[in-house]
Amino acid sequence: MTQQPLPTGLSHLIDTVRERLPAGARRAAMFEACFANTWNTTIAREDDGTTFVITGDIPAMWLRDSTAQVRTYLIAAGEDEEVAEMIQGLVERQFRMILADPYANAFNRSANGHGHQDDLTDSGPLVWERKYEIDSLCYPIQLGYLLWKNTSRHAHFNATFRQGVETILQLWRTEQHHETGSPYRFERLNCPPTDTLVREGRGSETAYTGMTWSGFRPSDDACTYGYLVPSNMFAVVVLGYVSEIATTIWGDPELAGEAAALAAEIEAGIRAHAVVEHPVHGLIYAYETDGLDHHHLMDDANVPSLLSIPYLGYATEDDALYQRTRAFLLSNDNPYYYEGEAASGIGSPHTPDRYIWPIALAMQGLTSADPAERERILELLERTDAGTGMMHEGFHADDPARYTREWFSWANMMYCELVLLQLGYKVRI
Repeated sequence: MTQQPLPTGLSHLIDTVRERLPAGARRAAMFEACFANTWNTTIAREDDGTTFVITGDIPAMWLRDSTAQVRTYLIAAGEDEEVAEMIQGLVERQFRMILADPYANAFNRSANGHGHQDDLTDSGPLVWERKYEIDSLCYPIQLGYLLWKNTSRHAHFNATFRQGVETILQLWRTEQHHETGSPYRFERLNCPPTDTLVREGRGSETAYTGMTWSGFRPSDDACTYGYLVPSNMFAVVVLGYVSEIATTIWGDPELAGEAAALAAEIEAGIRAHAVVEHPVHGLIYAYETDGLDHHHLMDDANVPSLLSIPYLGYATEDDALYQRTRAFLLSNDNPYYYEGEAASGIGSPHTPDRYIWPIALAMQGLTSADPAERERILELLERTDAGTGMMHEGFHADDPARYTREWFSWANMMYCELVLLQLGYKVRI
């Protein structure tokens, strides 16, 4: 990717942050570095008007990551045509990819056959990786909706978007009955267990709950149990978006009703199967379940997570069930919550033991109503960057100089979103 001049709207936000902070504040410099890095290193406008966004150190585009990488730019998109056009081009590209293969999570820039072509699954040369994750289908719907709400644009709700939405609804209904109706299989040979699915690529056994099945988490790690609760919550939220788009833009009450009905079924499944009694924290949400009375009590740094419930729009910050779940997540009862000499926070089985993720720290701040907690998190992120001026994937709880990824675009942009929130700027939902 070649470096490009920043659009006026993004430069204006950088100037605003600098003006609102004390003279010479390191936060202003870090914000500018992180904010500009995504535009300059990951985004490519194509001749056909679409946008391709690489995740960073891998030359492929993840549906999830690409949305998260540009989300904060929506704050400027209402007043900057270049930014809005870039995001609109990304939405179009995402939905073309979904129509090419709705089970895939990451795609090549062209049908060049790069990526994980040896996996045992029904893939193709456009697909970099075919790990099915509910959130990979949620994020593009969310981005299209947020583009509408932040710019009043709706040209991207075209035939491609609509066909993609119909494909997603059909797939989620299929995966409500994964054991009997799903064509999806995925196996990777000679790999860690988290990179493949058991039972000849079908995943662990599930029973019908009303929720929709997911093979993998947003970390790209395999689900222990097939009903990934925060991703089902995200599906409920974006199905509400589909209903609104179908009603307001397309004038299609039938499609709006289909989306609402599916959302209600998933929601009922969450209420019936994903709320468990914890001996210390009381009733909380499980991270995963299978409809067979098994539950996985944890959280992962990647979003959607249980910590991100208010950020997703599934429940408010002060919701009692969320608050009890949050207390569990930010405690040693969560197996991936780490306390160390340098920091405390949520990590992931995707990275080494005791590595805390800046994404999770930023999310902890973004889901807090307390400005003091948000400020504490920002200061923590800024002193654990190992002097690089950017966010990493993860760092050791005792030693921030031990980290994964020199820079991580998704984490950079979540840090930027938290900086802007603390100054009173947020994406309109």
